[in-house]
Amino acid sequence: MNTQTAQVDDLRLIALPSAVNCAEMFVRFALAEWSLRELTDETTQLASDLVTAAVDSADPDTPGFLTIRLRLSGESLIIEVEDEQATIPPALAPGFANGRCGATALRGGGTLVWCEVPLPGGVSATAVPLPRRSRKRTAPAERAAEETAEIDPEVIKRLLSGLSNTDLG
Repeated sequence: MNTQTAQVDDLRLIALPSAVNCAEMFVRFALAEWSLRELTDETTQLASDLVTAAVDSADPDTPGFLTIRLRLSGESLIIEVEDEQATIPPALAPGFANGRCGATALRGGGTLVWCEVPLPGGVSATAVPLPRRSRKRTAPAERAAEETAEIDPEVIKRLLSGLSNTDLG
């Protein structure tokens, strides 16, 4: 079995309740980009549980950072949540993620909790297509024209007049 990471994506969040929804959106987006939509429900639920545990253990007055990471490795998708402020790895319920999970304290401080989800139908991480993103390329002359768009003198006059108006009442 090849355990080398083929693809990875991560998102750094502040350990506040809103991090749970952000993590769910991140997972959905990443799995759509990787053409792994069939793993969305399970992976989103696991990620939500891991991020919720990190948020629940965070000090609400001084929340730290956490990073949610998705890695494709071998025949698995690995969900990781790194909590920079936690000192003790959370206890995972027996049978959580079918036992394909773990937690560890990190050397530099913080904890890392992870779960492993098998890829569908014997797919390997190297067979998952990379997202195709193309940049719009414009010619230098077009960029220069865009950057030096005409400025309407009447608009500038109104802006300056509004900015210099000190009578607010």
